[in-house]
Amino acid sequence: MKLTFPHMGNLYIPLKTFFEGIGNEVITPPYCSKRTLEIGTKLAPEYACLPLKINLGNFIEAFERGADTIVMAGGIGPCRFGYYCEIQREILKKNGYDFEMIVLEPPKKQMLKLINNIKRLLKKDISTLINSARFAWKKAIILDNLERIISKKRAMERKKGETEKVYKELIKKLENISEENMLEKFSVEIEEKLNMIEEDKKVPLVIGIVGEIYTILEPFANLNIEKQLGELGVETKRNIYITDWVRENLFPKFLKPKNLNEIIEKAFPYIRHFVGGHGQESVAQIVNFSNKNFDGVIHLLPFTCMPEIVAKSAIPKVSKDYKIPVMTLVLDEHSGEIGFRTRLEAFVDLIGQKKEEYILNERLFGSGYRVS
Repeated sequence: MKLTFPHMGNLYIPLKTFFEGIGNEVITPPYCSKRTLEIGTKLAPEYACLPLKINLGNFIEAFERGADTIVMAGGIGPCRFGYYCEIQREILKKNGYDFEMIVLEPPKKQMLKLINNIKRLLKKDISTLINSARFAWKKAIILDNLERIISKKRAMERKKGETEKVYKELIKKLENISEENMLEKFSVEIEEKLNMIEEDKKVPLVIGIVGEIYTILEPFANLNIEKQLGELGVETKRNIYITDWVRENLFPKFLKPKNLNEIIEKAFPYIRHFVGGHGQESVAQIVNFSNKNFDGVIHLLPFTCMPEIVAKSAIPKVSKDYKIPVMTLVLDEHSGEIGFRTRLEAFVDLIGQKKEEYILNERLFGSGYRVS
């Protein structure tokens, strides 16, 4: 059995660590590329969303490297992600690919099925399952912390491109760490490397990124939006990181983030009920980011994403009520980097001017003044 799974940002690093730890050979697909998307687009239904198309390309590129088993997450609720696995299985089989697919459903309603599928993947004793899960979890925490710091560093670096170079080097090292006891030393190395990056003293603009999880986490799908904004002097903060998703969806109730429900309640005046995916959460986080004085928010979604289309309909009212600029960007296989960059630059100019106006008015009229 040679396992593979779809890419979603740096998630492949903890996943590879976990599956190899429990005794499997893992074939990681090549990083997402135009070829990946072209392959998936040819096979997928026209109105399937961007993540499904890229995932199909990932699988075929992994087959080319020798993979014969796909591990895919399942889902529940109104989002079409819940039946991605079945659609992908049918498309791939129809096109002549011979493989096995193991679907890991969320534990909420299918705990027994989840346990049985994990047993199929477990080639060693139960203690290796626990140890591998802990090792993978620690890598995921390091990745999330690193990405939070890198975002600020990119916006403040004195020598352009230096942060990205250090980031890629650290990601490669983390990927190759094979022993859990090496992580503590690696965390010290991260701190030392990042402290060596010289910074300007300017205070960067801060933009929150909300929306559909795949387009937030996968840089190929979002045209590397965080790197592009960093080049424009903007610090970004996402509404969701890898460990957030795991805590919310896989952890038992008593280990879930205590403030999760409090944040979701912020969406109630606009979207009262769960609409699938992270649609309700996107609206809630815009309110949350506004309360934290973010300078603006970018809402990302793949074309035809139903939960985020619901969120999109509520966003103009949220933006007006909380006086925070929000730009929605819809992504599909036709999205072009030049037009995308132009929209980012225009949005950054807008919020930069708004911030200058705010600072001026604060000096003239005192703190607490907020421009509309």
